[in-house]
Amino acid sequence: MVDDTWSSALHRLWQAASRAEEVAALADDVYAPLLATPGVHLVVGTRWDGKHVLRYMRALSAGSDTPVIVATTRSMPGAAVREPGGEPVVTRSAVDGMDDSMWPEAEFLRQAPGASVVACTFRLDQRGWAALALAVDGTADLSVVESRLTQAVDVIVACHTGILQRGREARRASDDALLAEASLQMDSSLDVEDTLRRVARIAVPAVADGALVHLLRSEGPEFVAATHVAVQQQRALEEAGRHDPWLAALLARRGEDEDTVFLSGAALEGSPFAEAGGTDGGANGGADGGANTTAAGARPAGDGPHPTVVSISTLRARGRVVGSITFVYQRPEARLPDSAFLRSLATRAALAIDNALLYELRRTAVLSLQEHLLPSQLPESVQWDLSASYAVGDPMLDVGGDFYDAVPRPDGSIALLIGDVCGRGAEAAALTGLARHTLRTLLEEGNDPGTALSRLNRALRQERASRFLTAVVATLTPRPDGTALLSTCSAGHPPPLVLRSDGTVSEVLSGGLLLGVLDDVSYESHEELIAPDDTLVLFTDGLTESREAGGAFFESVLPARLSALRGSGAAHIAESLAQQAETFRDSGQDDIALLVARWTGVPPDADLLPRAPRIEQAALR
Repeated sequence: MVDDTWSSALHRLWQAASRAEEVAALADDVYAPLLATPGVHLVVGTRWDGKHVLRYMRALSAGSDTPVIVATTRSMPGAAVREPGGEPVVTRSAVDGMDDSMWPEAEFLRQAPGASVVACTFRLDQRGWAALALAVDGTADLSVVESRLTQAVDVIVACHTGILQRGREARRASDDALLAEASLQMDSSLDVEDTLRRVARIAVPAVADGALVHLLRSEGPEFVAATHVAVQQQRALEEAGRHDPWLAALLARRGEDEDTVFLSGAALEGSPFAEAGGTDGGANGGADGGANTTAAGARPAGDGPHPTVVSISTLRARGRVVGSITFVYQRPEARLPDSAFLRSLATRAALAIDNALLYELRRTAVLSLQEHLLPSQLPESVQWDLSASYAVGDPMLDVGGDFYDAVPRPDGSIALLIGDVCGRGAEAAALTGLARHTLRTLLEEGNDPGTALSRLNRALRQERASRFLTAVVATLTPRPDGTALLSTCSAGHPPPLVLRSDGTVSEVLSGGLLLGVLDDVSYESHEELIAPDDTLVLFTDGLTESREAGGAFFESVLPARLSALRGSGAAHIAESLAQQAETFRDSGQDDIALLVARWTGVPPDADLLPRAPRIEQAALR
């Protein structure tokens, strides 16, 4: 005959188990129907950890709505004989024969009517087990009691297993989200030190209570960054990262070991992470409730004291070790990350750090090459004020094709040239060098700008260059009245601008075909006069094509921006326009080159100082 009352209660129990977030929430649904079983007077539940420490006891007697709950950390080695193996174990025993060193429930069971106990011990997980004990009298059908007890235990075990599974899934989802966020944060910077600081900040407090990051240098580990959940511990942790000999020796010994190592207790003796009052990893460490002042001393609020655990993971990327990350924990063992997660985090951090290191090396090499493609000095004279600026716009740091130069000529004039090779990279760099040095040589020999551009075009065609380039050459020839004759010849390049002394801005007429496209191209010059304190501005299209978020180009505001710089020296104009264009730019990654010449108005027959070279540092950013 089916017991509808018990069946309904068991059904409700399974429903409650599917919703429960912790096993203790099932207590009412378990105890009440068991107490409704004929002959059962008392239910006592106990919870144990793997060290035979009683953590929790709950007793409820028939006719009572208020359970007795005892939370404790009582060590009971004698209870080891009750610890179950893989399957639940059901026992029957007399109350009088119970040993209190094995049965803490006895103090309650002796108070209940009846002389028998039906108990079931069962494992919850690898770290702990539990027991349910029922006090029954002689009227109880023990087979029914045992059946209901084991069914209730099945629900409890299934509930706990489900909670653990959901916890693992939530933890896995949280870890995946953290790793994804870590990758985004770390990959968003190509600065080495900033990347390392991001590695430390991302991990705290989500992964650990403190983090230290070291970079591997030829002379050994170099401290770079540290962070801690407790602000007062930040400085101590940084000091440990920089100067502690124990930590330095440990990191040096780790070498290229790929496995994450966890250290606690005696393994931390002599370290800056040792617990105050001892290093046995037990309750002695930090038992004063927060007096610990070591680097690891901060405790999460309300979490109680926990022994310090330290993990060290090697940061390896592309087959080489780039550093290490050390995590410091003061949290329950269940909240420690596993080795697989730390290994994945370390791998992502190592790749981000290595990318930043490679970027730094490439940036240094590219800027060095870029400097060699530009003149190291500009000529200096009382007749003109010259300056240049160059801003690298490509975040991938390929060598750009922009170039400029200023060439004193035999007739006392000066030739200014600026150009832009299509594209970036090694081929563009080679063509840049060819174009600048060819034009410089031809102009130094006295060739007029049109002839110089035509001969460069011929050379490019003979070399079968796969890229075209634009260029403009402007000569300034002093005149006895203090003005200068400006002769401009362009090969498809943006027209130069002239800033007059009164603030008006005009565009120099120019035209001409791109260089390297057709054979036998001739170029015509345009002439005009510039007065004292007028300024000639030559630039590449990286300046004019800088584009703001709304779609406007810097070209639309360039005349007004240049006019506002009236009366400024050439260096200030060149630097200011480059910076304004970079600030204006929301899109566009082209390099910006400017060459600025302010005419002073000194006539050619004046008693001039000897022309001396001036080192001009291009603004390579």
